[in-house]
Amino acid sequence: MFGYRGIVEDLVVERLLTANEERIPIIISGKDCNCDDLEKFVSQMGGKIKYKLPIINSVAAYMPSMGIRSMAMERVTEKIFLDDYAYKLMNIATVTVGSDFANEHGLTGKNISIAVLDTGVFPHEDLTNPNNRIVAFKDFVGEKSQPYDDDGHGTHVAGIVAGNGFASRGKYMGIAPDANIVGVKVLGSDGGGSISDVIAGIQWTIDNRSKYNIKVMTLSLGTKPKGNYADDPLCQAVDAAVNSGITVVAAAGNSGPDSSTITSPAISPKVITVGACDDRKAKTSKDISIADFSSRGPTPNGLKKPDILAPGVGINSLANKPMEYRSLSGTSMATPIVAGCAALLYESNSEITPSQVKSTITSNAHNLGLKPDEQGTGLLDIRAIVNKMEPNIKPKQPQNKPNSSYSGSIRSSSSFNNIFLIILIVIILLVL
Repeated sequence: MFGYRGIVEDLVVERLLTANEERIPIIISGKDCNCDDLEKFVSQMGGKIKYKLPIINSVAAYMPSMGIRSMAMERVTEKIFLDDYAYKLMNIATVTVGSDFANEHGLTGKNISIAVLDTGVFPHEDLTNPNNRIVAFKDFVGEKSQPYDDDGHGTHVAGIVAGNGFASRGKYMGIAPDANIVGVKVLGSDGGGSISDVIAGIQWTIDNRSKYNIKVMTLSLGTKPKGNYADDPLCQAVDAAVNSGITVVAAAGNSGPDSSTITSPAISPKVITVGACDDRKAKTSKDISIADFSSRGPTPNGLKKPDILAPGVGINSLANKPMEYRSLSGTSMATPIVAGCAALLYESNSEITPSQVKSTITSNAHNLGLKPDEQGTGLLDIRAIVNKMEPNIKPKQPQNKPNSSYSGSIRSSSSFNNIFLIILIVIILLVL
């Protein structure tokens, strides 16, 4: 068995040696074959297919121990990974964070869809009034057709990225308050879900990107990397999403302050990896500090991560109950702030590419003077991004309807007085 270590992940080996499971959840990647070929071999060896995952040329399956041993010896098998759990990335705290500068300049994410792969999305008033902006919902956990969230994490994330503040009269507004939400439930009520469910959600998002105009995917979840990002199934999936034209924004993780703690899929060089900072008591940017829990780089490949920081401590956003809000902390909360910024960039320029979005966001960041493996390029700065947009976007002029109406009545009254004076002069001349 140990001779298969080049093909079989150590976690699978451990399960084979220590667990008496009837079937073990695994992900098998193919070599010189396709998913149909893998499915055939899995069935022959007593396994049961959970998903075909063509975006990474793999299948997710439940396999008996002997089947895994046999599958490892087949020439069609490239790698066998444990279909481990990915988890939401969240802590707890108090304040709210928002940005209205871009909104004042007419950028609100209108007609741009953001895929939220998480615990689901509750139809909160901030997402459904005055019009329903949850344009699609896909459930890989409970297989329900209507939007719901039995944990609340995904709804909180959706509110940060696109809540319009309806229930709070504008107090708690997201970064792109006119953007659409595509809810993809890949995590359960305990905040966790299998890697294969997440990959299936990514694949569904890619397949439906044109139908719903999905430009951004936000992933406030993560799991321990499976070594090199090129071999990691989650990284392969997000890379496929980026290659399809979707900007992927992923949470760095909440395992700081230790180094080399970035989770998968945030270790991928193609995604925008977001760490969290604490700005609750900051009077100036000099007072902003990185959150202790925010994961640090480098990645297993030696890449400097995260790419950027955003506020992630004490963020007020939507609860999974009508008209309610709650405060949460974590890189989960920082990630949708950056995803919302990406949506604004797509609204400004529909032809922009994911690599250009990443470059624009990271090159305009505010340097906090921290190490690159702590802050990336620095703190997200939407104001700087908007100010550098070409052609320059001008702020919307406020419309004062009451004053306009009043001015109109003055002009009408003035015109009547002028006519009256002319008639009076004519009468006087006739009398004379």
